[in-house]
Amino acid sequence: MTRKVRLGIIGLGAQGTLYADFLRDGTIPNTELGAIADIDPARRAAAEAYGVPVHDDHRALIASGDVDAVVTTVPHYLHPEMGIAALEAGIHALVEKPAGVHTRQVAELNAVAARHPELTFAIMFNQRNNPLYRRIKQIVDDGEIGAIRRTNWIITTWWRPQGYYEQSAWRATWGGEGGGVLVNQAPHQLDLWQWICGVPRSVYAKVAYGFRRDIAVEDEVTAVVDYGDGATGTFVTAVHDIAGTDRFEILGDRGKIVVDGSRTAAVTRLVKDEREISDSLTGDDVRKLFTGRLDRSEYYTQEVLEFESAWGAQHRGVLENFAANVLDGTPLLAPGSDGTAGVRLANAIHLSSWLGREVPLEFDEDLYLSELNARIRAEGRFAERGPGASG
Repeated sequence: MTRKVRLGIIGLGAQGTLYADFLRDGTIPNTELGAIADIDPARRAAAEAYGVPVHDDHRALIASGDVDAVVTTVPHYLHPEMGIAALEAGIHALVEKPAGVHTRQVAELNAVAARHPELTFAIMFNQRNNPLYRRIKQIVDDGEIGAIRRTNWIITTWWRPQGYYEQSAWRATWGGEGGGVLVNQAPHQLDLWQWICGVPRSVYAKVAYGFRRDIAVEDEVTAVVDYGDGATGTFVTAVHDIAGTDRFEILGDRGKIVVDGSRTAAVTRLVKDEREISDSLTGDDVRKLFTGRLDRSEYYTQEVLEFESAWGAQHRGVLENFAANVLDGTPLLAPGSDGTAGVRLANAIHLSSWLGREVPLEFDEDLYLSELNARIRAEGRFAERGPGASG
């Protein structure tokens, strides 16, 4: 019989229930449900239906011997603390996105993981398992559109009514969640943006807090990043656009990729570098351009990419890949250490808006934590956060 990874689910909320259902239904062939932990008695009662041991908290689950690995489907601040507890106990760890709320937390988690190379440490960046984005990354990495000159992502498909924020006392708070759309809805895009296009050097952001929702945290974001060498990017996200837009553009000096709805991508490949094309045009060509008679299609080819992707397949794929790494060393789709980049960019966007100026991605972490705690104090509902993984 093929060996399976016994996975423990910490937190039986919406996401934890989704994973428990996957495992119960046998849709992840190399993984089985080992145990469930939740501090909420009602959720523990619901967990009994899965027929596995149920524990009062993550510590009891980790110490039980019931699991080989855990996934942390809990509020964001808790991911580093629980990931560390698992790794230090010799248990493999898959953390949900984001890896944490601030970079100090994530750095401590990564440091512990580095001390345990024999253990698997991954993050649930399920969109890295989206065949469309995997193909786009390959095109960019292979230089098919040349050096990146500009990127733009408008991702406003996160419409959330006021009632969504009133479901839980911790949601959309600085002390309970650590932010709004940047830490809850958009981490997948922040990850993909940097995974495909590279990590920027600096960011300037205009962020609205409680703009169209009665919340303390951000519900509207416009950020401009600088990659160096003249290349720039923009990222726009919001939770109040009921129609929503998901459009991602990557412009290179030898082509362009336009992704629509995370479902299709139009790929334009130039026959040569755009500057070479520009320099080769004669005066007559320029006149044809101005009068609409220049046939631009001779300078490029176009391809449309579209992949079928069943609902839930991307999450299941990450879970299966995680277990495969545990069992036979299959390379990870999303190593846990990769969670740093998205948290760092979200922190930098917040800090830029708070300070009203451009900030480097290598920002002052003490300053960020001080500014975050000032907002937690103003809420008056949660303890301030410290620099460690539990903070």
